Amino acid sequence: MQRIVYLERESVIADVRRPAFAHDWTEYPKTAPDELVERLRGATIAIVNKVPLPAAAVDALPDLKMIAVAATGTNIVDLEACRRRGIVVSNIRGYAEHTVPEHVFSLLLALSRNLFAWRETVQAGRWQQSDQFCLFDHPIRDLHGATLGVIGSGSLGNGVIRLAEAFGMRVLRAEHRAAAVVRPGYTAFAEVLAAADAISLHCPLNDETRGLIGEAELQAMKPTAMLINTARGGIVDEAALIRALREGWIAGAGFDVITAEPPPAGHPMVDPALLALPNFLLTPHVAWASRPAMQALADQLIDNIEAFVAGNPRNVVT
Repeated sequence: MQRIVYLERESVIADVRRPAFAHDWTEYPKTAPDELVERLRGATIAIVNKVPLPAAAVDALPDLKMIAVAATGTNIVDLEACRRRGIVVSNIRGYAEHTVPEHVFSLLLALSRNLFAWRETVQAGRWQQSDQFCLFDHPIRDLHGATLGVIGSGSLGNGVIRLAEAFGMRVLRAEHRAAAVVRPGYTAFAEVLAAADAISLHCPLNDETRGLIGEAELQAMKPTAMLINTARGGIVDEAALIRALREGWIAGAGFDVITAEPPPAGHPMVDPALLALPNFLLTPHVAWASRPAMQALADQLIDNIEAFVAGNPRNVVT
């Protein structure tokens, strides 16, 4: 009999079917870090999303055999501790290959066409007072003919590339920053920074990518360029980004992720003055969260658990 504990049921709005094998199922709407070990005591399978599973917690759970991460990113789990214990960690893949790219282009279009600035202009009565049929208060740029740099080309990056090509954009796939050799079909990291009119991030957060975009990288970008981040907050140095926006190193940024989620009071990325800038858009980690995508995630989550119990684990990270 498998004992399954779902620690953060409220993290997905979907019909989560029960696995097709004998099991005991317990779920909690949400779980705080100090509640984790007690709630997982005796569990053989843990379903997690954002609550951290450090090595100390893994080592305190001798019955644990599988961690089913209800997301793609696995940086919340101490993977080395799981390897030592032989615990299988599986994640979710490909479920957001349409919804995240659509969100990326929502941000790109809003920024390139200055939609929020135009909305404020109309609200302020400028159009109503105009002596001609339109206004020219804010610049508008087309995506057609622009260059998009994509950093990270898994299913989400590839989904963004498909939409970019449909818009008539030139696409550059960025090679790893530290790569000695540039693979066919890729472009050197520094060249992408210098050439792109917009950059979209789709890499995981790990030791290699933490702080990948910092002051030097932002200053290497065109002053007319935009930065889109729907990956993880820690990939971008937030202090450098704020300076870049305020001092005009880049033209704009659209973010769906930041380093602390939800942001605590006083977090610089939710400073009212920053959020009031027309060239900065921040959404609350919802690029992945269309209803069809969440249902696909829930279905794949149970598929992963059933495959593990059947002896054929899938989407294995460790």
